[in-house]
Amino acid sequence: MAGGAYIVIALFFGLSGGIVGKLKGSSFWLWFLIAGVVPVFGLLAAVVYRFDTEEPRRRCPRCGRVVMLHDALCTGCGNELDWVDADERLAVER
Repeated sequence: MAGGAYIVIALFFGLSGGIVGKLKGSSFWLWFLIAGVVPVFGLLAAVVYRFDTEEPRRRCPRCGRVVMLHDALCTGCGNELDWVDADERLAVER
């Protein structure tokens, strides 16, 4: 009976961790797994994790896709991206 209770607790912690992760702009399934495997600490990690939606972004010079500032390759066309100057950064919309 204790194993069934753990599964229910892990499922609900996984769901809450996944929802928090998705609200912060990250993967639902990644945070679902983390919070489900380590219930209390996984949810706490999702809560204190940074917001991906607030990360600075830039535009790829080849295809125009908006990518994270720290990306080395464009996820759209595979173009190798150089480090950008401050004037090439895109403003973060909130």
